[in-house]
Amino acid sequence: MRIGFHTDAFNSAYWSFDQCLAWGQQHGLHYTECGLIDGVSWIHGLGYQPHVALYEDPVLLRRKLDRHGVEFSQVDAAFPLSGEEGPLRGVPYVMKAIAWAAQLGCPCVDTTDGLHQPAGLSDKESLALMKRSYQQILKVAEAHRIIVNIEPHGYFTTNPDLMAEMQAFSDSPFLRLNMDTGNVFIAGRDPVAFLKRFLDRVSHVHVKDVSASLARAVRGGQTGIAVSHCPLGGGVNADNIRQCLALLRDAGYAGVLSIECEGQAGPMLEQSLAWLRQTLTELKIEY
Repeated sequence: MRIGFHTDAFNSAYWSFDQCLAWGQQHGLHYTECGLIDGVSWIHGLGYQPHVALYEDPVLLRRKLDRHGVEFSQVDAAFPLSGEEGPLRGVPYVMKAIAWAAQLGCPCVDTTDGLHQPAGLSDKESLALMKRSYQQILKVAEAHRIIVNIEPHGYFTTNPDLMAEMQAFSDSPFLRLNMDTGNVFIAGRDPVAFLKRFLDRVSHVHVKDVSASLARAVRGGQTGIAVSHCPLGGGVNADNIRQCLALLRDAGYAGVLSIECEGQAGPMLEQSLAWLRQTLTELKIEY
């Protein structure tokens, strides 16, 4: 397995993407993922946001990555596709992200649904809307040979039965799953059982712990968290993560484990990295 990190760990530190690349190089990490901005954002333009914009040339960006010895494991285009704005805003955004990722040499684009049941739509209507959206998206993904991952993050995708319906509606090899240990847990589900059910669909993994205080406050009442405000191994989801890593090992997973946690400008991410490396060693997993 390979270790990476999501640059959203540095959102609160207001780091630029270049600072994140330097951090990855300094800590011997060769894989990263970030969010994609479709347009111009003042905070991004001023260098206070650790993500990249789709107006940035992908070939020139790839050269920058190469200079730091880092490559993308995935880019994040997770505009919620379950609501009324999914087809209007989300679909063209994801399609543009796919073509951009292909030029960059990035293998995966991450997608998801909204955190809540969409107002004015039944579950059946929302599922039909998402399936239609993914049908359109997959045409572009297949043309560019880019994997589209569905991440458990919202009302539908953290429900294993509804995730199974979304995964089964198409037989395209380019429709896969980004496992997120933290989102599944905070939604009140069992990450180990969830992963077992979708083990053969996983192409990318977000490794995320959950603090005891956050779990007490919102577990079962929310379906996802942007980042966990505790390091890996420092929360109540640590044993689930360990069991998930063992399942991935036994299934022959050789993809990226992307750390998602609050970075605190580095220290908390460094603790997470140390814990993950130690745990992988204990589980006899090469990285």
